[in-house]
Amino acid sequence: MKSVFTLIFFISALSFSQNEYSVSDTNPYGLPNPEAPEEIKDFENLIGKCNCKSETRKQDQTWADPIDMTWEWKYIMNGMAVQDETIKSDGKHSGSIRQFIADSSKWYVHYYSSATPTTTLPTWEGGKKENGNIVLYREQKAPNGMEGFYRLTFYDISDLGYKWIGEWVDKTEKIAFPTWKIDCKKVTEDDSDIKIIKNNISAFSKAYMSGDVDALISMYTDDGKIFPNNKKILSGKDELKDYWAVPEGVKILHHKVTPEEIHIENNIAYDYGYYEGKTLTKDNKEVSWHGKYTIVWKKTDGEWKIYLDIWNNVTK
Repeated sequence: MKSVFTLIFFISALSFSQNEYSVSDTNPYGLPNPEAPEEIKDFENLIGKCNCKSETRKQDQTWADPIDMTWEWKYIMNGMAVQDETIKSDGKHSGSIRQFIADSSKWYVHYYSSATPTTTLPTWEGGKKENGNIVLYREQKAPNGMEGFYRLTFYDISDLGYKWIGEWVDKTEKIAFPTWKIDCKKVTEDDSDIKIIKNNISAFSKAYMSGDVDALISMYTDDGKIFPNNKKILSGKDELKDYWAVPEGVKILHHKVTPEEIHIENNIAYDYGYYEGKTLTKDNKEVSWHGKYTIVWKKTDGEWKIYLDIWNNVTK
């Protein structure tokens, strides 16, 4: 029995050691593995999530209007490499796997994109410079046939964000023609959209318990819709106000919403979970209730508001 216990303990310890630096609830972006090359920390200020503005040059050589995107970075392979992913408001997605090869003293970046799927991933190589910039290169000829590189540069890197530029350069790097630039601001716990949505959820419960129906209705979009139990879909401020107005003589003693997950993609988000509450009826009886819900949020004029609100009771 002792040998079996020892074997189970050894296997559990081995499994933990192989995954202790991976993405987890405690470390949502993973951790750098102390056994990785020291250069694994070159991207440490980029790890996490940023809200970014992306601009590309059009064929007429003018710059297109900025596109909103998120750029998320994490440690992978148990902290031995870095992966990043961009999610753009125009529906295009891309990402890369970044590994530092000690033998060549370079980072190798393998890029993939939903817009241009390929059997062979394009690769950039390079590293961190003395000025703190991260510069990567891939050989590419100019339209006129001149030999050169497509150069990617991360600069102005700090814990608040960074900037990025993609440009064609000649072999001497004296000629540079930028075609893509991105400006990123780090999402922090204090100002993250997730925290704002959580605060809105708490404010909803507070308004409902206090009977402030105007404050509650203001949390919906102008075309917001609710899907109550055993009722048709209700839409618009007037219908929502009629539904949420607490009848005279009735009091909401308790209301709490507990999200299981909040997911955001650009200006649309959803969350789902459970709700609970307690009502004091006209005849002075306390009635408890609880159920499950899903909410779709829209970011309108910089504010997260409820667009679709769906719920139903849970009896067990």
